[in-house]
Amino acid sequence: MTEHFDDRGFLPLSIAILTVSDSRTEDNDRSGQLLVERAEAAGHRVVAKRIVPDDIYRMRAVFSAWIADPEVQVILSTGGTGVTGRDSTPEAVAPLLDKPLEGFGELFRSVSLEEIGTSTLQSRALGGLANGTFIFCLPGSSGACRTAWDRILLAQLDSRTRPCNFAQLIPRLLER
Repeated sequence: MTEHFDDRGFLPLSIAILTVSDSRTEDNDRSGQLLVERAEAAGHRVVAKRIVPDDIYRMRAVFSAWIADPEVQVILSTGGTGVTGRDSTPEAVAPLLDKPLEGFGELFRSVSLEEIGTSTLQSRALGGLANGTFIFCLPGSSGACRTAWDRILLAQLDSRTRPCNFAQLIPRLLER
């Protein structure tokens, strides 16, 4: 991967992390904590972390507040992307997006295929942009969060990744 890396200087991003769960607490939120640890180890700043129940309107309230906050550049959510009756993160987030990034979910399912086989079909992971904020909705398992961070987000949120990355686009996201 070194051929896709340029050591011109790292630009840390401000990241908010949302765990969607009816049962997790700060004490047992392994997936949210994994994302905090990975983001900070990469040099980014975690500026907010919350846990909310799998309720469309409570999720939208948190997402909307962070989307409106100029300090938050990236939102990572974990949980609620499956197909059961309580899984509603995509339904909460999709109406808030200015631009969906279909390739994120496609790529996540592709790399997950190597790890969990065809069970990857059950993931409705998604990415998009809202008010110049990147949003990535990941499954609730810590394995899925590890895969998403290590295989996709680590490089795309690093301004040194070449030929392009999400981090370098942030100053231009609100252009008209």
